[in-house]
Amino acid sequence: MFPLEKKRAFVTGASRGIGAAIARRMAAEGADVALGYEKSAAAVSAIVDEIRAQGRRAVAIQMDAADPESVVRAVDSAAHAFGGLDIIVNNAGIIRGGPIESMSLQDVDDTLAVNVRSVILASQAAIRHMGEGGRIISTGSNLAERVPAEGTSLYSASKAALIGWTKGLARDLGPRGITVNIVHPGSTNTDMNPMDGPRSAAQLDRMAIKRYGRAEDVAALVAFVARDEARSINGTGLTVDGGANA
Repeated sequence: MFPLEKKRAFVTGASRGIGAAIARRMAAEGADVALGYEKSAAAVSAIVDEIRAQGRRAVAIQMDAADPESVVRAVDSAAHAFGGLDIIVNNAGIIRGGPIESMSLQDVDDTLAVNVRSVILASQAAIRHMGEGGRIISTGSNLAERVPAEGTSLYSASKAALIGWTKGLARDLGPRGITVNIVHPGSTNTDMNPMDGPRSAAQLDRMAIKRYGRAEDVAALVAFVARDEARSINGTGLTVDGGANA
C-alpha cells in the first residue's frame, strides 16, 4: 500500500534531520520527492539515490531560504521537474538562541527571513502549481505555544508567527480544497539538538515520556497529514513532543 502514490512533494531543508526523514518517509509511501538544500550537496545526493532506488522520482534543488528569489525559483523548479506539485513541506529553519539583548539586527532579520518569510513565499509559489487536494505543511515547534526556559524568545516568536499564517491560509485556500497545517516537533534527536547535548537534561525533565523524539516520529505525522484520508485536518497544529507541553 502506497498512500502517497502519484503525489509530487517538495521538502525544504531536506539534507538532514527532520527534513531528510520526511523526504524518505514520503518516498516510502509512494511520493516523488524534490529535496531542497542549501549547502550539503553530498548528503542530499545520497538521499536522492536512496529514493530513486525505490523506483520513485527524486531531484535535489539548491536553495537559500534567506533569499526570496531563491525560494521561489526552487519551488518552481520542483514543480517543473514533476509537472506540478501536490505537497510542500516548509521545513527549512534556523535557531538563534540567547538573551534577547544580545541578539543583533542581523540575527532578527535572518530568523524572520528563514523561519517566516521563506514559508510564506514558498507556500505562495507552490499554490500556483497545486490543484484540489493539495497539502501545505510547515514545521513549527512546541516552543511556539509554550516557552518554558529563557533564551528562545526570537525563535519562539518566529514559529508562533506560522500558527497565524497556517490558520489564515487554511481559510484562504479552503474553497480550493487545499489544506494547510503545521506540525510542532519537541525535543528531537538531530544535529541541531542532540539527545546527548548540554541542554538535554532540562528538556527531558519537561517531558511526560522521558525520551527524545526521533526525526522519523515527526516524519510519520507529516506523511499522514499529506494523505488523502487527512483531508479534514486543516488549519491546525499537531504536536510531537512526548508530552512536554501537556
